[in-house]
Amino acid sequence: MRNAGAVQRSESALIVRHAPPEAVAGAIVTLHGGSELSRRTARPWQLAALRMHPVLRAAAASAPPDVLLGQVRYRHRGWNDADPAQDALRALDELQRLAGAVPTVLVGHSMGARAALRAASHPLVSGVLALAPWCPPEDSARHLDGVRLLVLHGDHDHVTPPAESADYVRRAREAGARAGLVLVRGGDHGMLRRSGDWHRATTEIVARMLKPDRDTEGLAARACAADGAVHL
Repeated sequence: MRNAGAVQRSESALIVRHAPPEAVAGAIVTLHGGSELSRRTARPWQLAALRMHPVLRAAAASAPPDVLLGQVRYRHRGWNDADPAQDALRALDELQRLAGAVPTVLVGHSMGARAALRAASHPLVSGVLALAPWCPPEDSARHLDGVRLLVLHGDHDHVTPPAESADYVRRAREAGARAGLVLVRGGDHGMLRRSGDWHRATTEIVARMLKPDRDTEGLAARACAADGAVHL
């Protein structure tokens, strides 16, 4: 692996939280939420960014030591003209220069999940875990052929509709993705209610996505095989 400091600069779109000392076998990259419109500079102390710290810890809980952990640094707090998706693609390009063609799992929340779904067109991306995603019906899923996609959504989310997640999963399956939807009973948009269940599910799903073999058991496999949503 090349020296991270040689690649990462202040304007870098990729923040590396853990860099394996030897060769990198895979990567987990998180993307936090934001707002629909805002040109204000994104800051690491925003609530939306801080909310992803325990999510990254959960995602990394069962990851082997040769997995790189990172997050996307946004230029702006809002979606605007798909700004976070462009930042995510820049971060993935940086990751490829840094570590090579390593399979990468994106874990995004809300606006960050929308950006992760857009950025799944990048050749590094092997899986996406979308947490309470913002996935409006105009967003295409045609680029997800061959991608593993799990959506985890609270059924009491009043910010992003779970029904739109269900529709996106359906369209992703039609495009060739191995996709599934898990609804968290009583779960809210901020992932505060039943937070332990959100985190445990994240740990399990990401661990499965990091493995090259097809899932045959566990929450992800049940969700991908179900006709509708699986309830947690």
